[in-house]
Amino acid sequence: MWFDSWSQILRVLIVGAATYASLLFLLRISGKRTLAKLNAFDLVVTVALGSTLATVLLNTSVSWSEGLAALATLIGLQLLVALISAWVPGGRDFFTSRPTVLLRDGRIDEATAKRARIAKAEIRQAVRSSGQGDLSSVAVVVLETDGSLSVVPKSAAGDLSALEDVET
Repeated sequence: MWFDSWSQILRVLIVGAATYASLLFLLRISGKRTLAKLNAFDLVVTVALGSTLATVLLNTSVSWSEGLAALATLIGLQLLVALISAWVPGGRDFFTSRPTVLLRDGRIDEATAKRARIAKAEIRQAVRSSGQGDLSSVAVVVLETDGSLSVVPKSAAGDLSALEDVET
């Protein structure tokens, strides 16, 4: 159908604006962690928030207050996971994968890269993006929990104490 009624369009506009404002408010009060780079759990919550927002906007059988309760529940659970990850020993490891070394002292660990499903070309690209032209000038490349690759050049490696929580 091309058009049902003006009242349905008005509902989408009003409920959409109210839900959008509510979502922004909930995200703001939940803190920076909710909007940080995504790990697998964050991605699920983000997709669920979008799906909930779309359902509230377009499904007339879902009231604004029900949608708000659903959004608040998702953000509350995200906050709970963030708190557990930060304060409970082993909590972070339960919800996220551990960072993994893919390259050490200029040599790619092919077995680890294969398990992580990271192509050698992606590792070389990360090294180039960091301004390095030679793998031998790199101390480590780490696959972080959010899927990004961190490159530590030998000139900045120091004692490598930043790798304390990294799987080698």
